[in-house]
Amino acid sequence: MNNVILSPSEESAVRTQNNKADSSLGLRMTDDNVTVDDILREARITVDMVDARMLLCHSLGVRREYLATHPDRLLTETEATHFNTLVARRASGEPVAYLVSSREFYGRDFSVTPAVLIPRPETELLVDLALARMPQRGWCEALDLGTGSGAIAITLACERPAARIFAVDASQAALDVASGNASSLLGSGWASRLTLLHGDWYGPLIGRRFDVIVANPPYVEAGDPHLAQGDLRFEPAAALTPGGDGLGALRVIVAGAPAHLVPGGWLICEHGYDQAAEIQALFRAAGLNDVTTVPDLAGIPRATLGRRAMD
Repeated sequence: MNNVILSPSEESAVRTQNNKADSSLGLRMTDDNVTVDDILREARITVDMVDARMLLCHSLGVRREYLATHPDRLLTETEATHFNTLVARRASGEPVAYLVSSREFYGRDFSVTPAVLIPRPETELLVDLALARMPQRGWCEALDLGTGSGAIAITLACERPAARIFAVDASQAALDVASGNASSLLGSGWASRLTLLHGDWYGPLIGRRFDVIVANPPYVEAGDPHLAQGDLRFEPAAALTPGGDGLGALRVIVAGAPAHLVPGGWLICEHGYDQAAEIQALFRAAGLNDVTTVPDLAGIPRATLGRRAMD
């Protein structure tokens, strides 16, 4: 999964993070009298306070509310050292999600590792669009292409228990992460509701057709400067860019969709903020109808969808 091409208004946040990463850490590694309040105040010098709180919760094994109600709680030397190590890594640019091995998506906590792209809040739009086209109680089949951590596929399975979900990824390491998330969030019988397949896009799906296909493929143009900035430096390159103009994966997905959609079935794809016109053209060239681009909550064109004609 990815959501990585930033609009001009988003670039200042990336520059701010990079500036923090260049700052001198100067953190006190151990102290017999370091409290929660003390160590957060020091961490704020080099990292965002929201990040610092998440890292401290992870280090202490507590929920966020605990920090507010126990500001004078003393940290052990081991706790302080662990926390300050995480802060130093965050200051160098490592994503918080990788440091704590978790990211929330659609109200659920998903395990993430450097083998998968970190789920973004904006990608929840794909889930909303898919759910609106899946019956709440009836049977249907949906496909998630490039599943990564499984965030989209597993969320669809959680929200539509009667549906059968298929998810494909070219990375076995990513599928291993998705399998773990499926077990945690869907329970021991998850394989009866979700099928994980190793392969390249439609490769493992010859002859299969779906009511909904959702895809959040790599779409960043090769050489885009954002790839060398912020969290993106640590995420898997293959999940960020297909090379070239960034549209290679989307061309394959859109062109192959009609053969894998039932009549009236929907294709929903995430793309970059400046790619909507090109993606709409690909949808129409593939013969899809009712082609529409939907913005995310920030007003940025985020997803394009289209429908196979009824036979």
